[in-house]
Amino acid sequence: MTKFGELISIQKPVLIDFYSELGGAENTLEVLRGVAKALGDKTKVIKIDINKNEFLADSLRVKGSPTFIIYKNGEMKWRQTGAQDANTLIGLLQQYI
Repeated sequence: MTKFGELISIQKPVLIDFYSELGGAENTLEVLRGVAKALGDKTKVIKIDINKNEFLADSLRVKGSPTFIIYKNGEMKWRQTGAQDANTLIGLLQQYI
C-alpha cells in the first residue's frame, strides 16, 4: 500500500481506472489514451486491475468495474463507478490542474 500512497500524493491530479479483465477493460483503454493525450504531463493516468490488486480494491471499497477515482495531494477528489467518456474525465481533471 506504500507505493499506492506515494502514487496518489503527487501535486498533479491522478486518474485511476480500477478495472477487471472480465469487465471489458479494452473499452476504457481508448478513453484513458484520449485523456492522457489531451492533458499530457499535467496529470497522471493509471489502470489498476482489481483482480490482481484485491487488497487495494477492498481497502478502497471498489465494487464495480470500471471505477474511476481522481486523487490530488493524497486526497480523493472524485469517484464514479461505470463507463465515462474522455471529455467528461478531461473536464473533471482540469478542475484540479
